[in-house]
Amino acid sequence: MSLVMVIEDEEALGLMLKYNLEKEGYEVIVEPRGAKALGEVERHAPSVIILDWMLPEISGVEICKLIRSKPDIKNIPIIMLTAKGEEEDKIKGLSAGADDYVTKPFSVPELMARVKTQMRRAPEIITTKELVFEDIRMDLIEKKVYRGGQFIHLGPTEFRLLKMLMEQPKKVFARDFLLKNVWGMNIYVESRTVDVHIRRLRKSLNEYGPDYIRTVRATGYSIDNQPQNNEEE
Repeated sequence: MSLVMVIEDEEALGLMLKYNLEKEGYEVIVEPRGAKALGEVERHAPSVIILDWMLPEISGVEICKLIRSKPDIKNIPIIMLTAKGEEEDKIKGLSAGADDYVTKPFSVPELMARVKTQMRRAPEIITTKELVFEDIRMDLIEKKVYRGGQFIHLGPTEFRLLKMLMEQPKKVFARDFLLKNVWGMNIYVESRTVDVHIRRLRKSLNEYGPDYIRTVRATGYSIDNQPQNNEEE
C-alpha cells in the first residue's frame, strides 16, 4: 500500500485529508509539527508528501528545501498546500523544490487527482540503463545525473524534464506537451511552471559546462549542442 505523508498543523484539515486519502486506498500519516517533519519523512519514506506552507516553528518552504538536500529522500514528490495564491509565492514554492502547488480552498477530487499523478511516477521498468548527451549522463537505474564525471543534484521534476529532452535530442518540446507529460494530464498548472523548472535545470547543469538547453521563443525547449543565445524565460 502506498504511503502519503500529510504535514499539516490544522487538525480538521489533516483529518479531512486523511479520510479522503484512505478512501482512495492509501496509507496515511499526518504530522502536525513542522520541527519533527523532516525526521518523520526520513523514518517513513512516503511515496508522496502533502506539505502545508504555513507551519509552526519552521515553514513548509524550508522543510521542502531540507528534504531536497537529503540524498535518501530528495526524490519524493512534494505537493505544496497553501493559502498563498500570488504567482511570486507559487514560484517561491516551486523554486524550493515542490513538484506541484495547490491553493486553499481547493477541490478534494482535484487534489486526489494530483496525488495519483505523483504516485504514477514510481520507478518504472527500465530497459535502457542510461542516456548520454555530450558530457551529460543519466543513470536511469539509480536516478542520478553526471556531467563531466561530476554528480549533478536534480529534483525529481528536473530529472523528468531532462530525461524527456535527452530521449530525443534537438527535438523542440512545446510547453503544453511538457506540462502534460512531465506533470500529468490531470494537473492544472500554468505554462510558466515549465520555465521555473527549466531555469533550475539549467543552473544545475551549467555549473560544469556550457548551456545545452535551447529556448525556442514562444514555443518551448530542446537539448542541442549547437551554439545558442538563450534569453531568460
